[in-house]
Amino acid sequence: MKRRYSVLILPLLALAGACTTAGGERPAPIVNAPPPAMGLDRVLGKDARALHMLFGVPDLDVREAQARKLQYTGPVCVLDAYLYPPAAGQEPVVRYLDARTPAGEDFDRASCIAALSRRVEAR
Repeated sequence: MKRRYSVLILPLLALAGACTTAGGERPAPIVNAPPPAMGLDRVLGKDARALHMLFGVPDLDVREAQARKLQYTGPVCVLDAYLYPPAAGQEPVVRYLDARTPAGEDFDRASCIAALSRRVEAR
């Protein structure tokens, strides 16, 4: 009987040993990456006053009917925030964002928000 148990235990021990890393340390837990929209919540749904507090005075302010575009320019990116009223008679809020480099190439919106919030004009 003892021999039969040792035949079963040895493969199980080998499998258990394969689950550890060198030095007997446990592998680091898997951390989920932050959602791609992280940082956008600082701007999306905000009104012009909130943008002014975050970025300072816009470099461009264009109004057309009920829509409004506020543009903020920095050394690494340009951010266009498009504001529309959520309902008739309500304050316009940011519904769409576009970011690009000063040369016109696509740029990550969250990174642009972070960069522009640190510019001198935002303080």
